[in-house]
Amino acid sequence: MRITCIGGGPAGLYFALLMKKQNPAHQVRVLERNKPGDTFGWGVVFSDQTLAALREADAPTAEAILTAFNHWDDIDVHINGRTMRSSGHGFCGIGRKKLLNILQARCEQLGVELVYEHDQPDDAGVDADLIIASDGLNSRIRSKYAATYQPDIDLRQCRFVWLGTEKLFDAFTFDFQKTEWGWFQAHAYQFDGTHSTFIVEAPDAVWQAAGLDQMEKETGIAFCERLFAKVLDGKPLISNASHLRGSAQWIRFPRVVCRTWVHRREDGVPVVLMGDAAHTAHFSIGSGTKLALEDAIALARDIGEAKGDLSRALEAYQASRSIEVLRIQNAARNSTEWFENIERHAQLPPEQFAYSLLTRSQRISHENLRLRDARYVGGYEAWLAARAGLPQTPVPPMFTPFTLRGLTLKNRVVVSPMAQYRCTDGLPGDHHLVHLGARAMGGAGLVFAEMTAPSPDGRITPGCPGLYTDQQQHAWARIVDFIHASSSAKVALQLGHAGAKGATRRAWEGIDQPLQEGAWPLISASPQQYLDGVSAWSRAMTREDMDRVRDDFIAAARRAAAAGFDWLELHCAHGYLLSSFISPLTNHRDDAYGGSLENRLRFPLEVFTALREVWPQERPLSVRISAHDWVDGGITPEDAVQVAAAFKAAGADLIDVSSGQVSKAEKPVYGRMWQTPFSESIRNRVGIATIAVGAISEADHVNSIIAAGRADLCAVARPHLANPAWTLHEAAKIGYVAGPGLEWPQPYLSGKGQLEKEYERQRAQAAQGAGLSALEQANRAMGV
Repeated sequence: MRITCIGGGPAGLYFALLMKKQNPAHQVRVLERNKPGDTFGWGVVFSDQTLAALREADAPTAEAILTAFNHWDDIDVHINGRTMRSSGHGFCGIGRKKLLNILQARCEQLGVELVYEHDQPDDAGVDADLIIASDGLNSRIRSKYAATYQPDIDLRQCRFVWLGTEKLFDAFTFDFQKTEWGWFQAHAYQFDGTHSTFIVEAPDAVWQAAGLDQMEKETGIAFCERLFAKVLDGKPLISNASHLRGSAQWIRFPRVVCRTWVHRREDGVPVVLMGDAAHTAHFSIGSGTKLALEDAIALARDIGEAKGDLSRALEAYQASRSIEVLRIQNAARNSTEWFENIERHAQLPPEQFAYSLLTRSQRISHENLRLRDARYVGGYEAWLAARAGLPQTPVPPMFTPFTLRGLTLKNRVVVSPMAQYRCTDGLPGDHHLVHLGARAMGGAGLVFAEMTAPSPDGRITPGCPGLYTDQQQHAWARIVDFIHASSSAKVALQLGHAGAKGATRRAWEGIDQPLQEGAWPLISASPQQYLDGVSAWSRAMTREDMDRVRDDFIAAARRAAAAGFDWLELHCAHGYLLSSFISPLTNHRDDAYGGSLENRLRFPLEVFTALREVWPQERPLSVRISAHDWVDGGITPEDAVQVAAAFKAAGADLIDVSSGQVSKAEKPVYGRMWQTPFSESIRNRVGIATIAVGAISEADHVNSIIAAGRADLCAVARPHLANPAWTLHEAAKIGYVAGPGLEWPQPYLSGKGQLEKEYERQRAQAAQGAGLSALEQANRAMGV
């Protein structure tokens, strides 16, 4: 093949040498507009895992890089005069210029044609069988064929400047400085024997407030030197971006995502995106160069395996890389947003702030950290335990107690309210006794009954429970008494009215499908049809309706207290009745209950205030909200902060943070722990306890969330349907066999030892892992 790479950065150079190595008969050339020695930026970072991939792809290149790398294991976090260090992270730094020189030399050795000072604006006039668009972040080729590539460019909120210094850091260092304008942070690491990279970053509003947008280049650098003087030990900061003037050296990071990576010209020649032209990942996770090199490895491999079928190779390349890149970009998004919101993270104690930083991307979890640095994690667990009132010895965060009002939960695991559809006329029976009782004995600290209606017309389906008759109250009391007598778990009731989502069939008969007979009239904030053309229409509530519904909730709350429930939650999420008032997607009223968010909250707050007055003061009262409608024009995470603050002001003890299910037009972004960021935002901005929900399925997830201060409790749903004793099993899986927050029912104790031995055996086998190092085990476990 005749191959031309437009752009001589890491992606273009590495792909060129791999293809020439694969088949010396290929005619491969790289067109680069700069001189061989020109480069911008300072050092780049790789993980040990990335180096292993490079070694497999081309050993000589990998060896040359390894000899030039500066390697370190430690991360230092400086904030408020404190320094927290963790180890075992396995990073390597190398100068960007040195890396390019190594790749250039290897290209020349293999016979790649390198053409410097050749400003090729796009692919016009390029005669080749395959064209690689490796022309960087501001790719002109991507712009030319934007209709094909469909790039989505998200300009992030922080400004940053890429500098260098002669101060040699012995750890990857994060330094946070609070100023009168807000927080600034530095990311610093050594990359060779004489210099370190030093990136300074701040939210755009803080950057402007400090006047950096008006400063000349040298004045801005001097500002940074003064701000970070302590960590720099008096060493100056250096810029190598001589082509930039004034504040232009400060940029906002653009997150680039392309829908497709391959364009075919009229002559049939494919033009393929690679590296930053195809995607970007924020520098805070150090994956930009990693992704570029891995793109090159993947495409070269796919071409080799396709044996002459270039179209098949390109399909395989885009299919595999787009998924892997999206995974990295999701982690990078989490990391980016963490650094954009230092103001709220800085309210955490320094110990928790550092832990939150280390786990910010959700790629590194609690157990992953333990594999890297068991001493650090053990010390942090002991610190958390002491804050929870336990002796200062290591305890997994999920097993620390949690107290709200007069109630103390033995651990942080919550069994989510999950619809069972097993009631007749709203009456819970033996199914609920077994269902809830088994999960209470399974080790969770708090067990939620499913959403329970305060009136017959408040049910979702004919199989849903209610609490509007004496018979129902007695049935619930039977279940609550059993849980209290058989376990140390506490039990909560979630009260909610289905609104426009009511009068539907049981899930297995057709989820959200309207009843064919026996339906009841539906009410909501405004007339609506949940499923267009399918669902029954609801009518808008009158003031008389509001009074009736409020009084129904009051009566149900009184019955719940009499039945012995330890905790009450008001359901204001997922498009049900009270949610229909909050979301602008479903509230189109023009009276005092519509329009502004304050008005839309009016009726839900009326109901909540009424419940607070009748619910026992020593028992917690929480509210479930949808923190994101996932539809343009709906509730946003910023709105959710205001919603939570309003309920807190009305007396709420905790916000149960969910999202979605308000409109079928929603487009959620799923992933593990995908709703946790909403919980973290509300918890640390509003200053209220939260429950995190959404794809939390392992002890590792719970431990990471609780330890980082992203929530106070974690609700686990589907895993509890598959395994009522999920908490006990997860304890055994992580090797926590005895201690606070862990209680086995006495009749089941004989199974405890066998389960623990089995998991111990599995951990031992995993640890052997063909002789893998602790870091390699950690990376393999996390898929990185």
